[in-house]
Formats: sequence, C-alpha cells, structure tokens
Amino acid sequence: MANRTIDLSDALYDYLLAHSLNEPAVMRRLREETATLPLSIMQIAPEQGQFMALLVRLLGAKRCIEVGTFTGYSALAVALALPPEGRIVACDVNAETAAVAKRYWQEAGVDKKIDLRLAPAVETLEALLANGEAGTYDFAFIDADKSNYDSYYELSLQLLRPGGLIAIDNVLWGGDVLDLDRTDSDTLAIRAINTKVSGDSRVHCSLIPIGDGLMLARKQSA
Repeated sequence: MANRTIDLSDALYDYLLAHSLNEPAVMRRLREETATLPLSIMQIAPEQGQFMALLVRLLGAKRCIEVGTFTGYSALAVALALPPEGRIVACDVNAETAAVAKRYWQEAGVDKKIDLRLAPAVETLEALLANGEAGTYDFAFIDADKSNYDSYYELSLQLLRPGGLIAIDNVLWGGDVLDLDRTDSDTLAIRAINTKVSGDSRVHCSLIPIGDGLMLARKQSA
C-alpha cells in the first residue's frame, strides 16, 4: 500500500512501459522522427497518448477537439481510438510540423477522421461555436501556448457536452509551478489555470501525474 504517488526511477519507468504500452508501429515511428526535431520536448509521452486513447474509449467519444497538434502524435492516438465515424478538429498554426503529422495520419489510415485547422485556435473554437456546435463535443485536449490556456479552456467547455472531458497538458510544468522565482507569462498562466479548474464548480477535476502533468476536467450536467 502507498499513501502517495511513487517516484519513478528509469528502471521502474521502463517496467511501466514494458507492462502497459501497446504502441502501434506507426506511432512509434512518428515519435522517433519527432525526437529528431528542435522542439521535440513538445512531444507527449507514449504512456500519456495511450492513457488519452483509453479515456476516449471510456467516454464513447465521437467528436473531439485538439488545441496544439505539433507533429500529430496525440491526434493519432485519439483517432485510432475513435469509431469509424469519429472526428477530431485539430488546431495548430505550424504548417511545417503539420506536414509531418499528415504523413503519419495518412499512413495509419485515419486522415479522414482529422480535420486540421491551420489558424489561431481561439479563432477556430469561436468559429465552431458560431456554427452552432456548442455542447456537441465529447473530449478536448489542450496543449498549446500557455498564455491562452484560459481562453482555450473556456471555449472548450462551451463546446463540450455535459459529461464531456477536457485534458490540459503541462500543468506541472517540470515542477516549476512551485518555483516562485518563475514569473514568466507561461508559468503564471499554468498556475492560474490549475487554480481556476480546481475551484471551478462547472467541472469535476483531477490532476494526474502523467507526462508533465495532465489536468482532467469533466463537465457537469446543467
């Protein structure tokens, strides 16, 4: 028995992957190519991708949103977990990394499930709302510029159905949420969203120590 989450040594992390991770070859190749890029630190951990896919399956999700797609690993994990009629609106602004994503989505046969929108995510989310899509999405993953996390959260919450789930990435920020000397805009935004979600009566939440910290927020019924 343990009364707190245990620390993971490298050996224990390897054990975790060996006894849990079931990563398709196409996802592994995408992760390996992403690791060669200058911004590879933006890649989510493979066990986090698998965890998100499990959440999508548990939700019975068919309509998803992703804010921040990078090279497409998380969108691929979710798309593979969706039923044939499932769809993801994937928001990003970087055409170069999106081109990497599209290659792997096509190889995996899920490109028709992913609606890539190359535009500022706030504009895309507002357009979905203007199109009458409030309350019609099942799952949203937020992993983009931290200064806009609050806007992404509020817009995603409007787009989600009651019982839908938002997952917000990087909420432990490498431990720097505790470093009071860190007063840059990204760190302040992450602290603010953690405080907001934890006290938000519109959701039930849990901060999960996976990857760089994942805040889960389930939208309550009205």
